[in-house]
Amino acid sequence: MRIHFPFQLTTAALVLATLACSTLGGSTGDLSATETAVASTVMTQLAAPTSDSQVPTSDAQPATLPPTTAGVQPPPSGGTPQFNPFASLTTDQESCLRTAWGDQAFQEITGFQRPPVPDEVKAMGDCGFLPPPQPAGAVTYAIVDTGQGICYDNSDAIACPGAGQPFFGQDAQYAANPPRYRDNGDGTVTDLVTGLMWQQQIGGKATYDQAVAGAVALNLAGYNDWRLPTLKELYSLILFDGTDVSGCAGGTCSATPFIDTAYFGFEYGDAAAGERVIDAQYWSSTQYVSTTMNGDATVFGVNFADGRIKGYPREARGGANLQFVRYVRGSPDYGVNHFADNGDGAIADRATGLTWMQADSGQALNWEGSLAYCESLSLAGHDDWRLPNAKELQSLVDYTRAPAATGSAAIDPLFGSTTIADEGGGADYPFYWSSTTHADSNGSGSFAVYVAFGEALGFMETPPNSGNTQLLDVHGAGAQRSDPKSGDPAQWSEGHGPQGDVVRVYNYARCVRGGSVVFDPDGDPTAVRPAMTIENTGGQPSPAGSQPPPGGQGTGQGPDLAAAAAQLGVTEQQLRDALGPPPPDLAAAAARLGVTEAQLRAALGVP
Repeated sequence: MRIHFPFQLTTAALVLATLACSTLGGSTGDLSATETAVASTVMTQLAAPTSDSQVPTSDAQPATLPPTTAGVQPPPSGGTPQFNPFASLTTDQESCLRTAWGDQAFQEITGFQRPPVPDEVKAMGDCGFLPPPQPAGAVTYAIVDTGQGICYDNSDAIACPGAGQPFFGQDAQYAANPPRYRDNGDGTVTDLVTGLMWQQQIGGKATYDQAVAGAVALNLAGYNDWRLPTLKELYSLILFDGTDVSGCAGGTCSATPFIDTAYFGFEYGDAAAGERVIDAQYWSSTQYVSTTMNGDATVFGVNFADGRIKGYPREARGGANLQFVRYVRGSPDYGVNHFADNGDGAIADRATGLTWMQADSGQALNWEGSLAYCESLSLAGHDDWRLPNAKELQSLVDYTRAPAATGSAAIDPLFGSTTIADEGGGADYPFYWSSTTHADSNGSGSFAVYVAFGEALGFMETPPNSGNTQLLDVHGAGAQRSDPKSGDPAQWSEGHGPQGDVVRVYNYARCVRGGSVVFDPDGDPTAVRPAMTIENTGGQPSPAGSQPPPGGQGTGQGPDLAAAAAQLGVTEQQLRDALGPPPPDLAAAAARLGVTEAQLRAALGVP
């Protein structure tokens, strides 16, 4: 077992709060120059290890360094931290901060579990705490963990595998920067990892231009510096312990949103108003440098109902394109990478503390193969590489690049990306696997998350209801989608989903190492957020050429897949794999199972 200790757990988070301090001052007013100086020394590279230290024993405990003069323990490391600002904390200052913060917050902040928020920074100044100057090269971009604690095989939840076993090294087994929020009680929520402050509730939907203008007009909790978030800021809120609600075809079903509803207001699409339940898309401020569909100017957004990134037309044809809006304030530098070529086949991102393969796998692999590829990789003198989770992988995207606009993959040119032939025979760049399973509300884990560093293609019926499909960049380079973990891509010749997303099954891998990751061999399957009940009238439009998917879970409204499989003479897993993600193509599913579509419909109870 390889255990990585969280040396940089709050390194990035603290820096983010520093950068935010000029705009995140409490209601008492802006931080003073002294308080800003205090923040700028604390938000820094607190304990970057000299070599991403590892403890190679299964039962090893973090080594503890001697206490500081005030009794505060530096972060555990098994090595010597490069910088510990709390080493200069006196006993009187400690007593003052414990009184101002409370013991729990004191332990969290000095234990490098989270950054101080602005009012806590102010207390540091009030207590006369002036840490020594910070070193250069501080991490500034904290990637919040995905929250996925369950392990999966190619279809189902499983007990997390051990080293050398199939499916070892997936998202649930590596954790870093667990999500932490604070409800400020004034309509705002502070992300204690990134330092960003968010609007807690959402209003009605808006066009993109209205969303931009709304930020200028918003005065919330005494602040008037709100803005529409960038895509990377918005994506920092996504949690992959959520379940894709696409399978809710009608009646009542349940699913878990991909955002923490204990802190943030959330709504599914209003089926009674003719929307799909998955119509819970949010605008970002990140515009696609190319176009999607047939030349549409496009803006990226995040869908917290189905757990994906796609590009949305800035102006819909024949009507307004309305999406939800959630405003943010704080450091504008969140999501800005700082890459450095190490000269050994690896690229360091000094903004996140992660180190990446400079090249990619050079070959297409299924999900299990990608996990194994990274776990077995030895490169640049290290053998602790892993397949990145969805949010780590998305942090690499350069949204100023796209094949049609720059002739390159959507990634910094320091990286090498294999050129592939896409489904239309054109030159393109790969989808890259993440270690994150994309679970759906039907209980299936047969799809995993990928990020498109080339065009995110789909087979669109053009014009609608014509029966003619056209291969188009439907979501934009930099979109995050999901693919079957295994199977024959030829069985998905028309793609899947409302935009006919191409299905490749065999995607590429770009491995990562370092950062604040902690190895958790068993995951955390008990960390499950409550599901929401969805009342779906069934009135939402279905994509042309597709059939309504089987229903959801938990209430008995969906089909009995075990009974349907028995009726068809196949296993339940074969049936699930054939149906794929919602909404399923029943004709294609029937062909995969070797039955007629009528037989499949009868078994599922679908008219």
